[in-house]
Amino acid sequence: MMVRFKAYCHAILNKYLSGESIDYRQVISLFLPILIDQAFLVGLSLVNTAMISSSGVAAISAVSMVDSLNMFLVNVFVAIATGGTVVVAQYKGSGNDKMVSKAAASSLSAVTLVAVALSLLVLLFYHPILKVLFGTAEPEVFSHAGTYLVGSCISYTGIAIKEAVNGALRGIGRTRVTLVLSLIMNLTYVLLNVVFVHYLDMGVLGLSVAVNISRYVAAGCALFYLLRMDASLRIQLQDVLEWNFSMFKRIMFIGLPFAAEQLFFNGGKMLTQIYIVSLGTYAIATNAISSVIAMLLQIPSIALSTALVTVVGQCIGRRNIQDARKFTRSFMWLSSGCLLVMGLLLLPFFNPLVRMFSPPAEIMDDLYLIMLVNFLAQIPLWSISFLLPGALRAAGDSRFTSISSMLTMWLFRVVLGYVFGITLGYGVIGVWAAMQLEWGVRGAVFLWRYYGDKWYKHRLIEPTGGK
Repeated sequence: MMVRFKAYCHAILNKYLSGESIDYRQVISLFLPILIDQAFLVGLSLVNTAMISSSGVAAISAVSMVDSLNMFLVNVFVAIATGGTVVVAQYKGSGNDKMVSKAAASSLSAVTLVAVALSLLVLLFYHPILKVLFGTAEPEVFSHAGTYLVGSCISYTGIAIKEAVNGALRGIGRTRVTLVLSLIMNLTYVLLNVVFVHYLDMGVLGLSVAVNISRYVAAGCALFYLLRMDASLRIQLQDVLEWNFSMFKRIMFIGLPFAAEQLFFNGGKMLTQIYIVSLGTYAIATNAISSVIAMLLQIPSIALSTALVTVVGQCIGRRNIQDARKFTRSFMWLSSGCLLVMGLLLLPFFNPLVRMFSPPAEIMDDLYLIMLVNFLAQIPLWSISFLLPGALRAAGDSRFTSISSMLTMWLFRVVLGYVFGITLGYGVIGVWAAMQLEWGVRGAVFLWRYYGDKWYKHRLIEPTGGK
């Protein structure tokens, strides 16, 4: 019976997760470390949010607000790192190891420069930025937000270096190393939070100190591994310091549209955050806790989305379009199945899960309704809205995916979020309903693109590597 079951599993995996150049064993070895990394990342985020909630509703509200701004800024250089992942993956697929190394070094240089520039910009103008975005927040919330934003932007260069190295390693399928680097950063972060927030009662300031130490420790480990231990990329310090503008151009072809998308996309989320701030501290806390629960539901799907960039990038590097389509289709179905399973696992534990955040009794009903509706909407809509564009981007179709995401975000989520949440008076629930409606519109656009043939006709790299 066991032999038969194993043979059946092998046949299914071989049918849906194997291609001419990548088999299901390689896909699983790529995916599992990313899954573990994502689980730790979200789990530790949940623990940290619960920990800072012990400092009061004002503290959790301030951290939530600034984290939405952090996401807006950090995703800019994460987008550049994704451009590096795509270029590295395509060169890896084409078999040009020399250009793989050049692409990885250039990605690290580009991402670090962007992060340093963003850090300086925010440090210079942090108070006006907070005043424009969160001027209607209560004074205590605003004070905490200023402390956390300054601390966060000082740490940008650290996380940028770590993300750039992780992106290059993911491009060649070395996800076990990226897992170790992420664990170093996140476990250090949690341990320091226990010390600074729980034992020393430093609140938001302790959170800021912890995030800086953990990110720069991870950056140091990432550079040490890349320059001293890695045997695949074979990068030296002078490779990073030497600016290869032709490689920058390839990375930016993917990275800049994606960065612009992240700016506009997260700018729209920031605008909806302003709506929520105007609704009061309880509304901010409801949105913050709901966002963490939504991230829990998405853990396997986000891991699949990250792995798919490498898989499709390498398929496109080999010019194997059939494999690229096959893996994209299989990953979308698998992602939707994971969302269903995660929802069924988490729904029965709603009360103990939410109690970790010590929420006021007044918001419990809203939290449950948002979780239930979000769970049902994610199953058919999340994968086509977030996983599918990753596959298109890995093929070089970054401009279309970015423009589409920006348009649907501002035409649907931002406008309808205001109409549902403020004009019609549905509050946070209305903002979330607008978000899920936007997922459907955006997903339909990406499905239409996927079933055409323009998305894979970009020539990001030369077949022989080039210079």
